[in-house]
This record gives sequence, C-alpha cells and structure tokens, in this order.
Amino acid sequence: MTDLPAPEPAVPAHVPRRRMRRVLLWGALVALLVVAQSLLVFLTINHERLRAQEQVDAVAASAAADIRQALARQQQSLQALLWNDPPPVQWRAEVSALLQSRRELLRVERRNAQMHLLDAVDSAYQAPVFTRIARAGLELEAQIACATASRLTGPAYSRSYFVPVESGLGLEVMDLCVPLQAEGVHEGFLIASVALGRLLEESIGRELARSHELSFVEGDGTRLARAGGRRGTGVYVAERIIDLPGQSLQLRVDSSSGGPSLIPNLAVALVLGLSLALTGVVAALVIDVRRRAAAEARLAEALAFRKAMEDSLITGLRARDLSGRITYVNPAFCEMVGFSVEELLAPKTPPYWPPELAEEYGRRQSVRLGGPPFAPGGTTQEARAGFETVFMRRNGERFPVLIFEAPLVDGSGRHTGWMSAVLDVSAQRRVEELSRQQQERLQATARLATVGEMASLLSHELNQPLAAIASYAAGSLNLLKDGPHDGETAALLQQATQRIAEQAERAGRVIKSVHDFVRRREQAREALRADVLFDAVMPLVRLQARKSGARIELDLPDPPPRVVCDRTMVEQVLLNLTRNGIQAMESATPMPERVLRLSARQTHERWVEFAVMDRGPGIAAEVAQRLFTPFFTTRTEGMGLGLSLCRTVVEQHGGALDFENPPAGGTVFRFTLPAEPPARAERAGSPAGHTAPVS
Repeated sequence: MTDLPAPEPAVPAHVPRRRMRRVLLWGALVALLVVAQSLLVFLTINHERLRAQEQVDAVAASAAADIRQALARQQQSLQALLWNDPPPVQWRAEVSALLQSRRELLRVERRNAQMHLLDAVDSAYQAPVFTRIARAGLELEAQIACATASRLTGPAYSRSYFVPVESGLGLEVMDLCVPLQAEGVHEGFLIASVALGRLLEESIGRELARSHELSFVEGDGTRLARAGGRRGTGVYVAERIIDLPGQSLQLRVDSSSGGPSLIPNLAVALVLGLSLALTGVVAALVIDVRRRAAAEARLAEALAFRKAMEDSLITGLRARDLSGRITYVNPAFCEMVGFSVEELLAPKTPPYWPPELAEEYGRRQSVRLGGPPFAPGGTTQEARAGFETVFMRRNGERFPVLIFEAPLVDGSGRHTGWMSAVLDVSAQRRVEELSRQQQERLQATARLATVGEMASLLSHELNQPLAAIASYAAGSLNLLKDGPHDGETAALLQQATQRIAEQAERAGRVIKSVHDFVRRREQAREALRADVLFDAVMPLVRLQARKSGARIELDLPDPPPRVVCDRTMVEQVLLNLTRNGIQAMESATPMPERVLRLSARQTHERWVEFAVMDRGPGIAAEVAQRLFTPFFTTRTEGMGLGLSLCRTVVEQHGGALDFENPPAGGTVFRFTLPAEPPARAERAGSPAGHTAPVS
C-alpha cells in the first residue's frame, strides 16, 4: 500500500485578505511620508529660491536708485560749473576738482553753439581716452545728445560707445550734454564723458559688489560694462531700466550664489532630520510589527503543537488556581477519571476524590495551597517531587495515582497556581505485586534448593549425635539388664543420660537452624548490626565448613557497622556467597589453606561494604563474563540462580555486587548495603564487636 504524503494545513481564506489589508495600510503610510517629505523639500527649496530672487530684485532696485542719484549729482555738478560764467582759469580749476571727486568722469569739454571745442580737461586718474582715436572721430554721439539737449533745453545723454585706450583694452563711454544759455539765447554746450564701468563701481557699495555682479547691457543682452568682485552664476538675475534724459540704461544684477542646496538652513535641517527620524521610526515599527506578526504566528503554531501534544498524552495534566479550583485538564485526565471537562471545572471539591478521603484531601490541599510555592531554601526540583495518592473513577473504582506538582508562575514572576502531572499507576502496582509474589516464590525455591544441596551435610552432621545417642542408650540398657546397681553404676547411667540429652539438643539445633532459614518470610527492612547477619547464617556455614575442613574468619570493627536491609534476603546472599567460597576451595586448595574470611566495613557515610574472600583457584575469564547470568552454573548439581539472585537482592537495596581475583590468589566478592543514618545508630546503640577466627 503506497504511503500518501500528509496534507498541508489549510490556510484560512481571511488570512490573505488580512495580509493584503495590512500591506495596503503600511504602503499608504509610507507613501504619505514620502509625499510629505518631497513636498517639504520642494516648498523649502522654492521658498529659498524666491527669497534669493527677491533679494536680487531688491539689490537691483537699490543699485538703480543709487545710479540715478549719482547721475543726478553729476548733472548738478556740471550745471554748477556754468554759474557766474567763471573765467577759463577758474573754470579749469573747478573742472579738475570735479574730476577728482567724480572718478567716473573721464573728460569735460566746453563747446560753442556750433559744437566747436573751446576747452577740455581730462581726468587725472585715467590717461587721456581720445588718444588712439581722436575726439573728432567719436563725437557723433555727443552731437546727437547736444541736439537732443537743445531741443529739450536741458541735459541729455548720448548712446554708449566704445573707446579704445593705450593699454589695449577699451572703455564703454556715454556723453552727457548740458546746454549753455544766457537770457534765452543758446551760447554753447558742456559735454562730460562718463565711463559706465566706473559709474557702477562708484555708485554701488563694496558689500554689494562682493556678492553680486552688476553690469550695463544692451537690449540683446550684450554686456557694456560690469562691476563686482565675483562673477554671477546666472541663477538669480534682476534687470532694471534706468531712464535718463534722451537715453536709457539697462542694469543687470546677477547674484554670485548658485541655486539653493537641499538643506538651505538650520530649520530645514531640523525638519528634515525629524522627518528622517520619523521615517526610521516607521521602518523600525514596520520591522517590529513584522517580527511581532512572525512571533504571533510562531506562538499560534506552538499553541497548536502544544494542544496536539497535550491531547495525545497518556499522562493527565491538571492546573489549579490558588484557591484550589481546577482551571484546566487535558483529555487524558478526563479519560483517566471518567469525568468531562465541565464536570471537573465546575465544583470546588473535585468529583474524583473518594468520599471517605475527601476531608483528609481537603486538609492536605489547604496546607499545600496555603504555603509558599517553594519550601524555605528549597529548589524547583523539590517542589516537583512526586507523591502517591488514591483517586476515584466515575464508576466508583479506586485506583492509585502518582502526582508531580510544580508552581505556575506568570510572566511577571507572580505565583498563580499549581500544575500537576498525574500518572495512573494501578497497572504498575499490579505488576509490582506480581513481581513481589514471583520474587517470594523464587526465594523460597532458592532456599529449598539450598536445603536440598545441604541434605548430605545434615545427614553427616546428624549421624554423629544420633550415633552417640544410640551408643549411650545401648550402654544404659545393658547396665539396666545386669540387675541391682551400685553407686558407680548409677553414676554411669546418669552420665550416659546427660550425653544423650546433649547430643539430642545438638541435633535439634541443627534442624532448627535449617527450619528457621527456610521458613523466614519477613520483607520489611530494618536496621541491624552486621554481626547479627553473620550470626544468623553461621550455623549453616559451619556445617559446610566442617565437611570440607575449612576455617571461618570473621573480621568486624568495634563497634560493628549498622545497615538498613531486608534481613531474610541479605542472609540468603551471605549464605550463597559463603557456600560458593567453601565449595571453590574443596578441590584445588590444600587443607591448611582453606580459610574463608568474612568482613564488613563502612567505607562511606551512606554505605557499608561486605566482603567474602576465599583462597580457591579464582574465576576464569570465560566464566566471569557469564557469572551473573541466570541459570548459568559450573556445577552439575547447581541451578544457576544463586549469584543472579544475589545481585538482584543487592541492587534492590540500592547497592552493587562485584568480584575480583586478587594477586595473592582466590576470589573476593564485595557488595554494598545502605548504612543506617548516624542519628538512628546513636539512639540504637552498638555493643562491642569482635575480630576473631571462628571454627
């Protein structure tokens, strides 16, 4: 049959819609942040651009006003030269002074009505400008301006024209013509040549010249003259028309600063920084939400996994609050007691408590719930120690359970109740009882087997007292048949009768030792001295030792150590080990060397070590591997259960059984039993032990 793959868990239909809605919301939030950020940057840059343009416009207006004022002062100064009709010498002196104060003036000429040159004065700050080209070749613009001045009867400006100079460069010059009239009669003209470049330099301030470039341009944009320390970038430009009599000038102001940067000022930097921080916070929030969503998904999976695991457990789980009321049970617990979840959660007294034990359980629960979650100085492991009790099923059946409890602690570390794991141990108890019964039967079988093996010893040991009894009885009968008895005969009869009683008592002791060993059935553990255990098996050991000619040495400290054990089972262990040691020396050990040494020492505060050492040939390696295997034996008459039973008994007491072959020869079997606690040993007291060989 082909295995089909397990179907994947179905995804609810609302999950994609919810995910899409979440994505749309976050997308809208991010889009709004991007739009707001872009608008903020655009509006800020546009505002800075407008502000810079306004500054340039203001500079252009201010510069145009300054130039108008400068030209107006020039006109006033030139007109002042005509007052009172000064003589030529005085006129030249006044013109020289004017040229020194007005550096933009290159030359001042005085002409008659027919435009003939009468006198001229050049500026001392500039080489004469009309040297490379004579003035007569460049006076057309002046004539036009003077014609305009005559018509307007006031000052008039000519168009600008280029005048080359000795340095190889040139100057853009404009003529100002002032008509001379006397009593309404036109007498001549006063012409001043103005350098446009110097006019700009003298009219504007230094601060303005550092950050702007000012120039006079023509209508097509051709630059006539410029001023300013730095070239303009062409980003922020303003133009103004300066209207003059007969002519007009076009002034251009070009800022040296470029376009606004992305962060033009501190306020924008702060706003952008806050916006970026907000973007970072949103990004972190998105990441956190995604992690939270992933954690919630993992938590949902974990809860589903835990629910499936709890539902599949055969161990009952039960949670109680601090008042003792049940708050949670899993299906295994309900199946164990036979009650539904609603029946278990509703009442305060659990329905699975046997009625005859309900009062006791209530008191125990009050003590348990009223105390701290941990014992003073205790640990979590101590709080989880199991205890056994009895529950009742729905049909009234009582059954034993094993409960492990641990405190329930919430996320803030607050104790909120108790969590219990409940195991139904009724089947285990039945198995333990069956095992105990089988162990008793096995022990009885082993004892019977031991007694069977000792039958020959009993016959040999009992033959001597029985033969003595028969001999003494026959002698007594003969004395009685001889007739009257004197005092000596009576004494012999009395002595024979006493010997008969002694031998009968000896035979009775042997039979009683075997009878007590076979019939002992107690299983309770008790605290005993080690010498008591040795004394209990010593009569049977002596029987085996007399037959094989071995000597028994008993080595115990003073006082002997005390152990807690099952006396009957430990006596069986000692008897099996001593008999094996004696039998090991029967074949290969000379008679004088047949010594079996028994000892007991407390090697640890919790353990007492027993040792049985013989002087036999030792245990071969191939035999050692299977020595404790049930039904394995090297003797034809043995059953192979002795050492296996010994190890089982020792391990049931928590100890260990092992052996070794010492270098001097022989074999030593050692096993450990739990020692009696010191306090109990002091109360019980220990009489003096002994260390002496026993025959």
